[in-house]
Amino acid sequence: MRRSLLIVIICGLLTSLFPREEIFAHGIKVENLPSIFDDGTHLPERIEWKTWEETDAIFPRKSTFEVVDMETGLFFTVQRRAGEHHADVQPLTKTDTAIMRQIYDGKWSWKRRAIFIRNGSEMIPASMHGMPHGAGALANNFPGHFCIHLPKSTTHKSRKEDPSHQLMILKASGKLDSYIEKATSDELASIFIHAVNQEDIKIINKTVSHPIRRSKLKKLFFVHPNKPLSEKEPSNLLVTEYSVEVLTSRRGLDKHYAVMRLKRDSLTSRWTVDFDTLLKDDE
Repeated sequence: MRRSLLIVIICGLLTSLFPREEIFAHGIKVENLPSIFDDGTHLPERIEWKTWEETDAIFPRKSTFEVVDMETGLFFTVQRRAGEHHADVQPLTKTDTAIMRQIYDGKWSWKRRAIFIRNGSEMIPASMHGMPHGAGALANNFPGHFCIHLPKSTTHKSRKEDPSHQLMILKASGKLDSYIEKATSDELASIFIHAVNQEDIKIINKTVSHPIRRSKLKKLFFVHPNKPLSEKEPSNLLVTEYSVEVLTSRRGLDKHYAVMRLKRDSLTSRWTVDFDTLLKDDE
């Protein structure tokens, strides 16, 4: 009895000295947080495709909303602070920052991730990166803000769509498989390039002729992912080859041009990427 009373008193003192949010943010056991997938489902039932213009009107500046990570199902709250062409947001609290950091395996990253923005019972497909940058105004242990993109959103400087963000939006929306099935060789090559640079093994294995292991991704990076593709040789109807500049790391970091070959079995078959040709010259 005395021991139980002592524990209660100590917990009360800790709570008064350190708010629950502080304890939780540094208690780093956020992997035990509830996920939208806890009931065994995989994708939300009500996915509502909305453009940047539509979402901009739903969530104006200073509004708060919930971000749900598609892969883990973890969710956290953000406040929109700025952004005319996409949303510049910040985690609302220190706890939200801790959850976001857990989603990124404990380290901030420019890697894009497929997410949902919760709007009542609807989930709006979107994309985020996980790197604090620029200004921040909240006491949340997040040194800056991060970006959320939606269909038809653009970067602030280029005023062009970010292909990697748009790829993750397709992934979140559930439309990626049908897009890949109908993609031209140029379109599939672009999907593959951005998926490799984002280290998204699930998307990569939708585009290649044979499944690859995640370990191979550490050996390949495309130097100019947004550069228009140029064919190495005139295409035939079943094979297309592109010359691409890559960084590989099998024998130290090496920057060189490689051949990326796409092929299909027939005129009605979909294109696939021959992954091994990219590493052939590096072996």
